[in-house]
Amino acid sequence: MNQRLIDLYDEYTHRPLDRRVFLERLTSLAGSAAAAQAFLSVIEPNYARAAVIAADDPRVGSVSLEASADLKGYLAFPKAKGSEIKDNLVIVIHENRGLNPHIEDVARRVALEGFHAFAADFLTPYGGTPKDEDQARDMFAKIDMGRVVKSAADLIAGLKLKNPRMKIGAVGFCWGGGAVNSIATAAPGLDAGVSFYGVAPKLEDVPKIKASMMMHYGSLDARVNATKEPFENAMKAAGVAHQGFMYEGANHAFHNDTSPERYVEAAAKLAWQRSMDLFKQKLA
Repeated sequence: MNQRLIDLYDEYTHRPLDRRVFLERLTSLAGSAAAAQAFLSVIEPNYARAAVIAADDPRVGSVSLEASADLKGYLAFPKAKGSEIKDNLVIVIHENRGLNPHIEDVARRVALEGFHAFAADFLTPYGGTPKDEDQARDMFAKIDMGRVVKSAADLIAGLKLKNPRMKIGAVGFCWGGGAVNSIATAAPGLDAGVSFYGVAPKLEDVPKIKASMMMHYGSLDARVNATKEPFENAMKAAGVAHQGFMYEGANHAFHNDTSPERYVEAAAKLAWQRSMDLFKQKLA
Protein backbone atom coordinates (compact mmCIF):
# COMPACT_ATOMS: atom_id res chain seq x y z
CA MET A 1 0.00 0.00 0.00
CA ASN A 2 1.25 3.46 -0.92
CA GLN A 3 2.60 5.08 2.25
CA ARG A 4 1.42 8.48 0.99
CA LEU A 5 -2.18 7.22 1.13
CA ILE A 6 -1.69 6.02 4.71
CA ASP A 7 -0.09 9.32 5.70
CA LEU A 8 -3.01 11.22 4.18
CA TYR A 9 -5.47 9.09 6.13
CA ASP A 10 -3.49 9.75 9.29
CA GLU A 11 -3.69 13.49 8.59
CA TYR A 12 -7.44 13.21 8.07
CA THR A 13 -7.99 11.32 11.32
CA HIS A 14 -5.83 13.57 13.49
CA ARG A 15 -6.20 17.05 12.06
CA PRO A 16 -9.18 19.22 11.12
CA LEU A 17 -9.31 18.10 7.49
CA ASP A 18 -12.81 18.17 5.96
CA ARG A 19 -13.91 14.78 4.60
CA ARG A 20 -14.74 16.24 1.20
CA VAL A 21 -11.23 17.68 0.91
CA PHE A 22 -9.77 14.40 2.16
CA LEU A 23 -11.68 12.38 -0.47
CA GLU A 24 -10.61 14.75 -3.24
CA ARG A 25 -6.96 14.45 -2.25
CA LEU A 26 -7.28 10.70 -1.78
CA THR A 27 -8.80 10.24 -5.23
CA SER A 28 -6.00 12.27 -6.75
CA LEU A 29 -3.31 10.23 -5.00
CA ALA A 30 -4.99 6.88 -5.65
CA GLY A 31 -5.55 7.65 -9.32
CA SER A 32 -9.31 7.07 -9.44
CA ALA A 33 -12.44 7.12 -7.33
CA ALA A 34 -12.59 3.33 -7.48
CA ALA A 35 -9.03 3.00 -6.18
CA ALA A 36 -9.78 5.48 -3.41
CA GLN A 37 -12.82 3.48 -2.30
CA ALA A 38 -10.81 0.26 -2.38
CA PHE A 39 -8.25 1.88 -0.08
CA LEU A 40 -10.92 3.09 2.33
CA SER A 41 -12.42 -0.39 2.52
CA VAL A 42 -9.23 -1.76 4.07
CA ILE A 43 -8.11 1.18 6.22
CA GLU A 44 -11.32 2.50 7.78
CA PRO A 45 -12.42 0.65 10.93
CA ASN A 46 -14.90 -2.17 10.46
CA TYR A 47 -16.47 -2.94 13.81
CA ALA A 48 -17.85 -6.24 12.57
CA ARG A 49 -14.28 -7.38 13.21
CA ALA A 50 -14.28 -5.91 16.71
CA ALA A 51 -15.46 -8.84 18.78
CA VAL A 52 -12.29 -10.85 19.35
CA ILE A 53 -13.89 -11.52 22.73
CA ALA A 54 -17.66 -11.67 22.24
CA ALA A 55 -19.79 -9.40 24.38
CA ASP A 56 -21.57 -12.47 25.75
CA ASP A 57 -18.39 -14.48 26.42
CA PRO A 58 -19.19 -16.51 29.58
CA ARG A 59 -15.79 -15.75 31.08
CA VAL A 60 -16.34 -11.97 31.09
CA GLY A 61 -18.96 -9.76 32.68
CA SER A 62 -19.68 -6.16 31.79
CA VAL A 63 -21.72 -3.24 33.11
CA SER A 64 -22.11 0.45 32.36
CA LEU A 65 -20.26 2.51 34.95
CA GLU A 66 -20.59 6.16 35.89
CA ALA A 67 -17.30 7.01 37.56
CA SER A 68 -18.27 10.68 37.81
CA ALA A 69 -20.44 13.26 36.07
CA ASP A 70 -17.51 13.80 33.69
CA LEU A 71 -16.64 10.17 33.12
CA LYS A 72 -18.90 7.30 32.16
CA GLY A 73 -17.90 4.11 30.43
CA TYR A 74 -17.89 0.36 30.10
CA LEU A 75 -16.54 -1.91 32.83
CA ALA A 76 -15.41 -5.41 31.85
CA PHE A 77 -14.33 -7.89 34.50
CA PRO A 78 -13.49 -11.56 35.02
CA LYS A 79 -16.82 -13.26 35.78
CA ALA A 80 -15.23 -15.11 38.69
CA LYS A 81 -14.32 -11.81 40.40
CA GLY A 82 -17.63 -10.01 40.00
CA SER A 83 -18.14 -6.37 39.10
CA GLU A 84 -16.88 -4.79 42.34
CA ILE A 85 -13.44 -3.28 41.87
CA LYS A 86 -11.41 -4.49 44.84
CA ASP A 87 -7.79 -5.16 44.00
CA ASN A 88 -6.77 -3.77 40.62
CA LEU A 89 -8.05 -1.76 37.72
CA VAL A 90 -6.84 -0.99 34.20
CA ILE A 91 -8.28 2.14 32.61
CA VAL A 92 -8.60 1.65 28.84
CA ILE A 93 -8.46 4.88 26.84
CA HIS A 94 -9.87 5.10 23.35
CA GLU A 95 -8.57 6.57 20.13
CA ASN A 96 -9.90 9.83 18.73
CA ARG A 97 -13.20 8.24 17.76
CA GLY A 98 -14.37 7.73 21.32
CA LEU A 99 -15.68 4.67 23.11
CA ASN A 100 -16.65 2.30 20.30
CA PRO A 101 -17.16 -1.49 19.98
CA HIS A 102 -13.45 -2.05 19.34
CA ILE A 103 -12.40 -0.37 22.60
CA GLU A 104 -15.06 -2.28 24.52
CA ASP A 105 -13.59 -5.44 23.03
CA VAL A 106 -10.09 -4.37 24.12
CA ALA A 107 -11.48 -3.97 27.66
CA ARG A 108 -12.80 -7.54 27.54
CA ARG A 109 -9.35 -8.72 26.44
CA VAL A 110 -7.86 -6.99 29.48
CA ALA A 111 -10.49 -8.65 31.68
CA LEU A 112 -9.43 -12.07 30.41
CA GLU A 113 -5.95 -11.26 31.69
CA GLY A 114 -7.44 -11.08 35.19
CA PHE A 115 -8.08 -7.35 35.63
CA HIS A 116 -11.10 -5.14 35.96
CA ALA A 117 -10.99 -2.92 32.87
CA PHE A 118 -12.77 0.43 32.68
CA ALA A 119 -13.12 1.66 29.10
CA ALA A 120 -13.72 5.33 29.83
CA ASP A 121 -15.66 7.62 27.50
CA PHE A 122 -13.84 10.95 27.60
CA LEU A 123 -16.56 12.48 25.44
CA THR A 124 -18.95 12.16 28.40
CA PRO A 125 -19.01 15.95 29.07
CA TYR A 126 -20.06 16.51 25.45
CA GLY A 127 -22.95 14.04 25.45
CA GLY A 128 -20.95 10.84 25.03
CA THR A 129 -19.49 9.14 21.98
CA PRO A 130 -21.82 9.49 18.96
CA LYS A 131 -22.33 6.70 16.45
CA ASP A 132 -21.13 8.92 13.61
CA GLU A 133 -17.32 8.77 13.51
CA ASP A 134 -16.86 12.09 11.71
CA GLN A 135 -18.98 13.76 14.38
CA ALA A 136 -16.82 12.15 17.05
CA ARG A 137 -13.65 13.35 15.33
CA ASP A 138 -15.01 16.90 15.23
CA MET A 139 -15.75 16.68 18.95
CA PHE A 140 -12.12 15.79 19.66
CA ALA A 141 -11.01 19.02 18.01
CA LYS A 142 -12.81 20.85 20.83
CA ILE A 143 -12.01 18.56 23.75
CA ASP A 144 -10.45 20.09 26.86
CA MET A 145 -7.40 17.96 27.62
CA GLY A 146 -7.07 19.56 31.04
CA ARG A 147 -10.55 18.30 31.85
CA VAL A 148 -9.65 14.84 30.53
CA VAL A 149 -6.56 14.64 32.73
CA LYS A 150 -8.39 15.93 35.79
CA SER A 151 -11.29 13.49 35.45
CA ALA A 152 -8.91 10.54 35.18
CA ALA A 153 -6.64 11.78 37.97
CA ASP A 154 -9.67 12.32 40.22
CA LEU A 155 -10.89 8.79 39.52
CA ILE A 156 -7.50 7.32 40.40
CA ALA A 157 -7.16 9.44 43.53
CA GLY A 158 -10.67 8.53 44.68
CA LEU A 159 -10.11 4.82 44.26
CA LYS A 160 -6.80 5.00 46.10
CA LEU A 161 -8.42 6.95 48.92
CA LYS A 162 -10.99 4.18 49.41
CA ASN A 163 -8.38 1.44 49.14
CA PRO A 164 -4.72 2.53 49.38
CA ARG A 165 -3.62 -0.98 48.45
CA MET A 166 -5.44 -0.93 45.12
CA LYS A 167 -3.18 -1.01 42.05
CA ILE A 168 -4.19 1.00 38.98
CA GLY A 169 -2.88 0.94 35.44
CA ALA A 170 -3.86 2.66 32.22
CA VAL A 171 -3.48 1.72 28.57
CA GLY A 172 -4.35 3.99 25.69
CA PHE A 173 -4.21 3.98 21.91
CA CYS A 174 -3.52 6.88 19.54
CA TRP A 175 -5.19 9.90 21.21
CA GLY A 176 -5.59 7.65 24.25
CA GLY A 177 -1.88 6.85 24.27
CA GLY A 178 -1.11 10.54 24.53
CA ALA A 179 -3.78 10.82 27.22
CA VAL A 180 -2.07 8.10 29.27
CA ASN A 181 1.20 10.00 29.07
CA SER A 182 -0.45 13.23 30.24
CA ILE A 183 -2.52 11.55 32.96
CA ALA A 184 0.64 9.96 34.36
CA THR A 185 2.05 13.44 35.02
CA ALA A 186 -1.01 14.39 37.10
CA ALA A 187 -1.89 11.13 38.86
CA PRO A 188 0.74 10.01 41.37
CA GLY A 189 -1.53 7.07 42.23
CA LEU A 190 -1.10 5.54 38.78
CA ASP A 191 1.10 2.46 39.10
CA ALA A 192 1.68 1.61 35.42
CA GLY A 193 0.97 3.39 32.16
CA VAL A 194 1.09 1.91 28.65
CA SER A 195 0.96 4.18 25.62
CA PHE A 196 0.39 2.80 22.14
CA TYR A 197 1.66 5.37 19.60
CA GLY A 198 0.81 8.31 21.84
CA VAL A 199 2.43 11.74 21.72
CA ALA A 200 4.56 12.93 24.61
CA PRO A 201 3.12 15.06 27.43
CA LYS A 202 4.52 18.46 28.34
CA LEU A 203 8.17 17.72 29.00
CA GLU A 204 8.33 20.04 31.99
CA ASP A 205 5.73 17.80 33.68
CA VAL A 206 7.60 14.52 33.13
CA PRO A 207 9.40 14.60 36.54
CA LYS A 208 5.95 14.31 38.18
CA ILE A 209 5.44 10.81 36.78
CA LYS A 210 5.45 8.08 39.45
CA ALA A 211 4.14 5.23 37.30
CA SER A 212 6.22 2.66 35.45
CA MET A 213 5.78 3.61 31.79
CA MET A 214 5.80 1.56 28.59
CA MET A 215 5.56 3.06 25.11
CA HIS A 216 4.94 1.30 21.79
CA TYR A 217 5.77 2.97 18.46
CA GLY A 218 5.45 2.05 14.79
CA SER A 219 8.54 2.88 12.77
CA LEU A 220 6.48 4.47 9.96
CA ASP A 221 4.58 6.77 12.32
CA ALA A 222 6.63 9.93 11.77
CA ARG A 223 4.14 12.28 13.46
CA VAL A 224 4.19 10.53 16.85
CA ASN A 225 7.80 9.39 16.63
CA ALA A 226 8.95 13.01 16.49
CA THR A 227 8.01 13.22 20.19
CA LYS A 228 9.59 9.90 21.21
CA GLU A 229 13.21 10.84 21.88
CA PRO A 230 12.54 14.05 23.85
CA PHE A 231 10.02 12.18 26.02
CA GLU A 232 12.35 9.28 26.71
CA ASN A 233 15.26 11.62 27.44
CA ALA A 234 13.10 13.58 29.90
CA MET A 235 12.06 10.37 31.68
CA LYS A 236 15.65 9.19 31.87
CA ALA A 237 16.77 12.51 33.32
CA ALA A 238 13.94 12.40 35.89
CA GLY A 239 14.58 8.80 36.89
CA VAL A 240 11.17 7.60 35.66
CA ALA A 241 11.02 3.83 35.12
CA HIS A 242 10.24 3.34 31.45
CA GLN A 243 10.53 1.04 28.46
CA GLY A 244 10.12 2.01 24.83
CA PHE A 245 9.66 -0.36 21.89
CA MET A 246 9.84 0.36 18.18
CA TYR A 247 8.08 -2.01 15.76
CA GLU A 248 9.74 -1.98 12.36
CA GLY A 249 7.49 -1.63 9.33
CA ALA A 250 4.46 -0.74 11.46
CA ASN A 251 2.29 2.31 10.96
CA HIS A 252 0.28 4.31 13.45
CA ALA A 253 -2.62 2.24 14.86
CA PHE A 254 -0.85 -1.06 14.19
CA HIS A 255 -2.70 -2.66 17.11
CA ASN A 256 -6.19 -1.84 15.80
CA ASP A 257 -7.38 -5.07 14.19
CA THR A 258 -10.54 -3.46 12.77
CA SER A 259 -8.34 -1.74 10.14
CA PRO A 260 -6.57 -4.47 8.13
CA GLU A 261 -4.33 -2.10 6.19
CA ARG A 262 -2.62 -0.76 9.33
CA TYR A 263 -2.94 -3.79 11.62
CA VAL A 264 0.33 -5.70 12.03
CA GLU A 265 -0.43 -8.97 13.77
CA ALA A 266 3.07 -9.85 14.99
CA ALA A 267 3.73 -6.36 16.35
CA ALA A 268 0.27 -6.10 17.90
CA LYS A 269 0.55 -9.43 19.70
CA LEU A 270 4.05 -8.73 20.98
CA ALA A 271 3.13 -5.24 22.20
CA TRP A 272 0.03 -6.62 23.91
CA GLN A 273 1.96 -9.36 25.68
CA ARG A 274 4.58 -6.89 26.87
CA SER A 275 1.83 -4.61 28.16
CA MET A 276 -0.01 -7.35 30.02
CA ASP A 277 3.26 -8.58 31.51
CA LEU A 278 3.90 -5.08 32.86
CA PHE A 279 0.44 -4.93 34.41
CA LYS A 280 0.83 -8.38 35.96
CA GLN A 281 4.12 -7.25 37.46
CA LYS A 282 3.03 -3.82 38.72
CA LEU A 283 -0.64 -4.42 39.59
CA ALA A 284 -0.26 -7.71 41.44
